[in-house]
Amino acid sequence: MAYHHGVRIQENPTSLTAPIIGTAAFQVAVGISPVNLAEDPYGSTNKVKIAYSLAEASAAVGYSKNLKDYTLNQSISATFAKFSVAPIALINVLDPKKHKGTVTKKSYAVDALQAVIDVEGILLDTLVVESGETVLQKDTDYVTSFDNDGYAVVTLLEGGAGNGAKELNVSGEKIDPSKVTSEDIIGGYDVSTGKESGLELVRHVYPLFGMTPGLITAPGYSKDPAVASVMAAKCLNVNGVFTCECIVDLDCTPDGAVKYTDVKTVKERSGCVSEHMQLVWPKVKISDDVYYYSAVYSAMTAYTDASNDDVPNLSASNKAMPVTGLCLDDETDSEVVMDQDQANTVNSFGVVTALNFNGFRSWGNNSAAYPMTTDPKDRWFCCRRFFSWWGNSFIRSYFQKVDDPANYRLIESICDAENIKGNSYATQGKCAGARITYSRDENPITDILNGKVQFHQYLAPYTPAEDILNILEFDPLMLEAALGGGE
Repeated sequence: MAYHHGVRIQENPTSLTAPIIGTAAFQVAVGISPVNLAEDPYGSTNKVKIAYSLAEASAAVGYSKNLKDYTLNQSISATFAKFSVAPIALINVLDPKKHKGTVTKKSYAVDALQAVIDVEGILLDTLVVESGETVLQKDTDYVTSFDNDGYAVVTLLEGGAGNGAKELNVSGEKIDPSKVTSEDIIGGYDVSTGKESGLELVRHVYPLFGMTPGLITAPGYSKDPAVASVMAAKCLNVNGVFTCECIVDLDCTPDGAVKYTDVKTVKERSGCVSEHMQLVWPKVKISDDVYYYSAVYSAMTAYTDASNDDVPNLSASNKAMPVTGLCLDDETDSEVVMDQDQANTVNSFGVVTALNFNGFRSWGNNSAAYPMTTDPKDRWFCCRRFFSWWGNSFIRSYFQKVDDPANYRLIESICDAENIKGNSYATQGKCAGARITYSRDENPITDILNGKVQFHQYLAPYTPAEDILNILEFDPLMLEAALGGGE
């Protein structure tokens, strides 16, 4: 033991920061994950799983460092590891009974009673482990687990049939993410089983968790116009009443937008013009890891809202991101370098990008509806989200009053509550104003007799200060005064 004399310190590594909680931008991510690493590999397909931490996400749908093949890993990593925000809803469409391949028999060395099977995606229940000519029995001769790299580890048990073996022959099955298609992401309704899949499961979110979807994402797959169009459709009439938005990747493969001047053509070709959609381009790098921009942008938006009292009035543009570069979606992940003029050009097409201005920042405020739509409610994505959020809140707040007597007390209670709420948000600077009215002109007696009561609400979220101009002019009079010319 060392001998110490004097004053010493010791630094411990920083503990993992607890995620901040926010639901205004409640993310619903659809994609594929390494379900073989989940607690229930065969019960993690086409089901909505909610996670408040990386550990919960890992248990629900599986998680590994492989961001390229498993798109939900990107959303999970961006949400919990990069922005530390929660919760997130995860919908994995990879089916281990369908999207799978064969692990060919191969010999693996045994060291300290363990053999590491360096193959990704192994389904532990399918492993066949042999020692020589003897087929070993699980839990009698060996046990299995996964290491930090997602590889299966076979541990021989003392006294078992494999005790003392120097090598093992192992075969089995593994999940194959390459077999998942855009059709799996889109999903649908199976008439024979009554089950839903893919994006169709967005409607399950509120009934299951009591939270309305805020942002729908499908990292990577959303670059397919067919997927993007379904995502935009799923933003409307969620559960028949709610509204949300989606973040969509613009295709930046070799067949897509490989330079900033291609963005307009590729966007128009994709047919992405919904005001409930925000298009992002290109992909982003964080050190050696490559992410689809939608995964990072969605997590950043959720973090921005959660840090703002869970109110979505702030634009997600010009926010610092832990990004180290931009790249394309190809085998080489070709680097993309843009200056502000080029980034502004991308914005003019109704597409959000990123800008390196002494550190990478998100850049762009327009929804995909721009420039076809200039209505501030639908052009500015932060305003569009504010309207959706307010409308969803109104429905949830007053659902309990449905079927109450349509009398003055009901009308007054709703008007008072909403106007107090609007004044509060205006005082906080969350909006310029919000007021609600009840007009007899809009409520004829025929409607009242039919059980219909109508209100009229006016919302004024602040638009982003996208263009700040300072006019500089030389003032010769100041120069003359400073030199004493006026004496």
